[in-house]
Amino acid sequence: MYTLYIGNKNYSSWSLRPWVLMKTAGILFREERLALYQPQSRERLLAVSPAGKVPCLHDGGMVVWDSLAIVEYLAERHPGIWPAEAATRTWARCASAEMHSGFARLRDEFGMNLRIAIHKQPSPEVASEIGRIVALWSEGRSRFGRGGDFLCGAFSAIDAFWCPVAFRFRSYGVAPNGAAGAYLRALLALPAMREWSEDASRETERIPGLDPLEPQAQQQ
Repeated sequence: MYTLYIGNKNYSSWSLRPWVLMKTAGILFREERLALYQPQSRERLLAVSPAGKVPCLHDGGMVVWDSLAIVEYLAERHPGIWPAEAATRTWARCASAEMHSGFARLRDEFGMNLRIAIHKQPSPEVASEIGRIVALWSEGRSRFGRGGDFLCGAFSAIDAFWCPVAFRFRSYGVAPNGAAGAYLRALLALPAMREWSEDASRETERIPGLDPLEPQAQQQ
């Protein structure tokens, strides 16, 4: 059985991607949560991940780190991880790679924190990135979304990459209209997303600067 090492569910957006994909795809795995930003966190992470980061997947003697690499590793072993049709799959991979490497200002200003429920005015840079996300979501739904509620119809890896954005939009009051808004609601309604959110609500760790109860967060 796979073992997936993840971070705090309240904060670890990168961990969410393979976790929700494996849960939704019905891929059995054992979950190991490593609390981040604790005195021994670095040593514990390096013991299981060459990069000292999560997520990291162990499959027997195979160690796979980075969320995109994990998804591709799973796609080689399980059907349905990516859309079956070539043009759809190509678009899905491009949109996933753009999410994986881009949207830096959104990550900085709208950090994932499931405890937050506020309306935050985005900077012009973040507003531009939100506009790009809404355009991608609308394009996916209009071009490839027939036969399901997700970007390419049925849930696949492309949707797992956008799940952290769905939580960010919920936390900071971003509410797209039309097809993008319907897609956001579909992501948040996923049983795996609800399970992750419930698990996060039971966590007690707080990371300074990322939690609304911390003075640094209150001053932003």
